[in-house]
Amino acid sequence: MEIPVYLFSGFMDSGKSSLIHETLMEGEFSENGKTLLILCEDGEIEFEENELLKANTKLIMIEEEETFTSNKLEELSQNYHPDQVFIEYNGTWQMSTFLEMELPKDWVLVQSLATVDATTFEMYLTNMRAMIMEQLFAADVVIINRCEDDTPKGKFRRAIKVINRKAQIAYERADGTIDENDMEELPYDLNQEIIEITDMDYGIWYMDALDNPKKYEGKKVQFLALTYRPEKLKKGVFIPGRFAMTCCADDITFVGFKCKYDKAANIPHKSWITITAEMRNEFALEYRGKGPVLYALDVKPAERPEDELIYFS
Repeated sequence: MEIPVYLFSGFMDSGKSSLIHETLMEGEFSENGKTLLILCEDGEIEFEENELLKANTKLIMIEEEETFTSNKLEELSQNYHPDQVFIEYNGTWQMSTFLEMELPKDWVLVQSLATVDATTFEMYLTNMRAMIMEQLFAADVVIINRCEDDTPKGKFRRAIKVINRKAQIAYERADGTIDENDMEELPYDLNQEIIEITDMDYGIWYMDALDNPKKYEGKKVQFLALTYRPEKLKKGVFIPGRFAMTCCADDITFVGFKCKYDKAANIPHKSWITITAEMRNEFALEYRGKGPVLYALDVKPAERPEDELIYFS
């Protein structure tokens, strides 16, 4: 019988303990049998002994990263025979320690949840970006809590999505209610005959088009791009895009959309162009499904920009 494992990650004081308490102690998870709760750091919420007994939960602390091993988890599995496992991961530990670990027999990671404190996230993005994003890159669900009216949800969403496309993102207000108003006003007019995408807006356009490809069906866009056209690409196809800083100076990724153009063979690889193209939402093997595909209408040589990178924040 499979034993489901729920992983809770996030930086210090981001609300992991509160989420576990709400899920396990106040929700219906306690009805699923015996729970093994592994805490890897002291959280902002303490679990009372009577609550743990009521929820049929055994709490174990593992405070040192070097003791968080496959052998230790196997020992706990043999000693407590849990029906489900909750793990509150330490916000300063490498995620790879867990993700590359061999779990005990029948333990199966079924969901990874990460928490973000909206009141400190922007500061951490500026000063400790790589460390905080380490906790989010593999999460199935990211909960941004303590949101206010002025929380830059779009900025936070782009920062997360560029390293973790599959993540579902939820916004929670300070009173615990879900904030459904996560829409962001775009910095360009979708009703323009040709939408001009500036370097500053490239990241916003790229992420919005990935998430909402139908919105851009039939729209014409124009932007400065670096061409990617290796020999292995099919005839009549190239990728205009930009190098983007995703989390730090050591983590730079090329981001662009597939583009169909009958004169693609005439465009030098890694050359700069200004491209005008029509966007369509259609199946592409590169996307493993439907996604934005560009159809070039006009391609002109362009000068290399002063700053070749684009940013998602």
